[in-house]
Amino acid sequence: MDAKYLLLIYLTVGLFLCLIAGKIVKQFKLPNVTGYIIMGLVAGLILGTHRMEQLFGQNVAEEMVEKFDVIKDLATGFIAFSIGTEFEFKYIKKLGKSPMVIACCESVGAVLLVVLGIYLVSGNVQLALIMGAIAAATDPAATILVARQYKAEGIVTKTLIPVVAIDDATALMSYGVCVALAKTLTGQVTVMTFIEPIKEIFGSMAFGIFLGIIFTVLIKFYTGRGNRLAITIAMVSLCVAVSHIEVLNFSPLLACMALSITVVNVSHHWEPVFEQMDRMTPPIFMLFFFVTGAGMDISILPQVGLLGIVYIVVRVLGKMLGAYVGGKVSHADVRVQKYLGIGLIPQAGVAIGLAMMCGSVVPEYADKITAVVICGTIIYELIGPIFTKKMLVKIGEIKA
Repeated sequence: MDAKYLLLIYLTVGLFLCLIAGKIVKQFKLPNVTGYIIMGLVAGLILGTHRMEQLFGQNVAEEMVEKFDVIKDLATGFIAFSIGTEFEFKYIKKLGKSPMVIACCESVGAVLLVVLGIYLVSGNVQLALIMGAIAAATDPAATILVARQYKAEGIVTKTLIPVVAIDDATALMSYGVCVALAKTLTGQVTVMTFIEPIKEIFGSMAFGIFLGIIFTVLIKFYTGRGNRLAITIAMVSLCVAVSHIEVLNFSPLLACMALSITVVNVSHHWEPVFEQMDRMTPPIFMLFFFVTGAGMDISILPQVGLLGIVYIVVRVLGKMLGAYVGGKVSHADVRVQKYLGIGLIPQAGVAIGLAMMCGSVVPEYADKITAVVICGTIIYELIGPIFTKKMLVKIGEIKA
């Protein structure tokens, strides 16, 4: 079959499996996100078998994940764009300084505890610093989609969404500092070691703001719902594509967030535009989590050993402790102090990307770091949405 028609088959199968998964997990009162990931994981295991490879002449699971790569990038852009809509300045002003303080504290908490835990286990400062750098990253997608699926409302949800959004910037800064310290120990440190993370953060935001201004002008002149939806898809796609240009090396998450933050604070026409987008994006998000599950390799789980166990457990403790301290310092609501950290468990694409980049700093540990981070991703992405839902139900922000 022609490759382009094979992609349509993958799309059809993926969407129908997600719909089935949604119905199944509903019976167990689990979030849809968990169902999509598990269904993708099962599909990946079945399609990746040797028998399937013999039948189709190729590894079907790998082929499907590769075909859907652009959909994952587009979904990441829409998720970040969606998060940015929560950053209306008059709304953020009501929340005060809490989200920024908590985001900084939970990132630092994860870094410090993981650095300490890995050092005690391995005795290697460089390895500890690199793994600490990766620990700061959080995957906002799973958390946001759980909150949206159950229409969660309340002070913890309102604080959690900006925290997971800001987390991407704080994670990049933490990564820059830790990698610089690790390179200092090997004599590889240069001025660019410190400049690169700063350039990525501010460059991404400046580019997003620039596109946001263009977006605002376009939706002022194009008032039809179809036209505005086309503009939204085009601008998010452009933002993601340009961010991946190697010379620029922007963060698509930060750029797309800056794009929507600009629109919600400059335009008076943004609400109907984003309402339409919310109706269009669910199938993209379904496929995003399905392919995330299909790309997981659970065969690496036995390889992580004590190092992996320490990383997986200590990172969560660091996030929760950091969020508690940040909430206390910023005088946030008691529920925010006690429970918000539970919503920061998921970790995915950003962490894996950072793990791949760290190979140039400690090449002798590159395989081990990658295995631990991928293993952590599998566990975090499966349990994170469940814990987030249970936490929001417990505090009454998801109605029974």
